[in-house]
Amino acid sequence: MDRRSIIKNAGIAGVLAAGLAACGKKEEVATPAAASPAVSSGVVRWRLASSFPKSLDTIYGGAEVFAKAVKAMSGGKFEISVHAGGELMPPFGVIDGVQNATVEMCHTVPYYFYGKNPAFALGSAIPFGLNARQMTAWMMHGNGRKLMNELYAGYNMVSFAGGNTGTQMGGWYRKEIKSSADFKGLKMRMGGALVGEVVQKMGAVPQSIPGGEVYQALEKGTIDAAEWVGPYDDQKLGFNKVAPYYYYPGWWEGGPEVDFFINQKAFDSLSAENKAIIEAASQFAATDMLAKYDAFNPKALKQLVAAKTNVLPFSQQVLEASFKAAKEVFAENDAKSPEWKKIYADLREFQRDQVLWFRFAESRFDSFMASQKL
Repeated sequence: MDRRSIIKNAGIAGVLAAGLAACGKKEEVATPAAASPAVSSGVVRWRLASSFPKSLDTIYGGAEVFAKAVKAMSGGKFEISVHAGGELMPPFGVIDGVQNATVEMCHTVPYYFYGKNPAFALGSAIPFGLNARQMTAWMMHGNGRKLMNELYAGYNMVSFAGGNTGTQMGGWYRKEIKSSADFKGLKMRMGGALVGEVVQKMGAVPQSIPGGEVYQALEKGTIDAAEWVGPYDDQKLGFNKVAPYYYYPGWWEGGPEVDFFINQKAFDSLSAENKAIIEAASQFAATDMLAKYDAFNPKALKQLVAAKTNVLPFSQQVLEASFKAAKEVFAENDAKSPEWKKIYADLREFQRDQVLWFRFAESRFDSFMASQKL
């Protein structure tokens, strides 16, 4: 679908005016039996299932920002209720909920669903992949969104940007990680099966645990290490109280995109105006999430350091060993998933030019400023 034409046809000035009075007619709305959304007086009511707990106001809050924007831009004629992970369905069951029309939409990270097809991870983050700005560029002005929606169409879904965290931290550890050998036997909570396969090649034992359960697992010793996002969220979850070593960077999540997934039939049932509202609200929520992380992470990091957290960089040897292991997994995925092979090739071609560009103005500016006293 050509989203630019949707926005043009709907009238972007009218869509973006908060409090816009909706056109008076009722529109056809998908009403699966399991969801049974209320529709009265021309108001469209949807449910959104999140994969995240309410305690994480940044990443869970992205869905709330989106829903509020949709309501405001529709003049109250399009309402979306937001439900935390586990409220309507398990955090990792939200894609099935959308595919089967149990709910109209969800807010989640595509790489959680690597088991359905490895190519899902390419819609969010892969080890040593794109950073946040590069991911947005690939999605909006490369082939990213087009290729990913071709994949998602097979699951009765369409995707929209739902946020980004920026490059994440490399996780919390009970012991120091001086070389790749220290990963051997390490039971570690990872954010997706793809990076789990990579660290497994390095000898680690990856664990898949929803964000709301990670602290308890670390505290009880069920796991030896865990990665989540970055200082702001990690401090809220209290990981520094049960694991003293905090490493960076999270080489598996250089710029992970969070997405909104919408049931295709439900989306198709919307008016052109409401489709444009979805598009505009998703872009606003995505920008807002990244801005919040960039604004809130510095203060949280300083507080963690003041609380005696050991903040340490992964060594060059660890990064090189991780990169080698990642390339082995990528080659295996090329052989078993034609969708992965097609999308991965496009992403890497786009990334080569991005890395070339960022080497110049961006990298030089950032490295100089990092060395200055402000």
